[in-house]
Amino acid sequence: MSDHEIVLSGEPKAPFQVEPVLPEAEHPGVKQQRADDLPARFLEITAKRRPLLNAKGGLSANRARQVKEFLGQNFSRKLSLAEMAAVCGLSPYHFVRAFSKTFGVSPHQYVLGLRLDFAERLLADRRMSITDIADLSGFSSQSHLTTTMKKYRHVTPLQVRERQARSRAGK
Repeated sequence: MSDHEIVLSGEPKAPFQVEPVLPEAEHPGVKQQRADDLPARFLEITAKRRPLLNAKGGLSANRARQVKEFLGQNFSRKLSLAEMAAVCGLSPYHFVRAFSKTFGVSPHQYVLGLRLDFAERLLADRRMSITDIADLSGFSSQSHLTTTMKKYRHVTPLQVRERQARSRAGK
């Protein structure tokens, strides 16, 4: 076995290739990000990320599915941590720890990701105002949507709308 192969017991003996780590400036097409830009790093893990099932201290597969379905149906309204925790039968403290261990982000970050994804889909309809989209997506105002989208997606709703219009025109 070479230095670059990792084989774990109980798994097929397929080699895991380790690629050399290049400084960010050497990666083609990679936008440089400050190391302390944690909110952006959290939302790089999208809401579509598969949960780490059976992770020690995490949610069971059944509880992860239940909370994911609950959040998928209710992300656009105001949600309390206690309400989310009740879906899993846990205290809010234990729920946050288990959810974060399972999904890789806090419940708040996960819900923000769902709201932003939904808002981006709605922005394709140019007949809807950004204020209405913000309201339907669960944001308190257009300003809240714009600030959150700029912080986590590095674009404004108007820029998303313009990009979508350009991509439709280019098809």
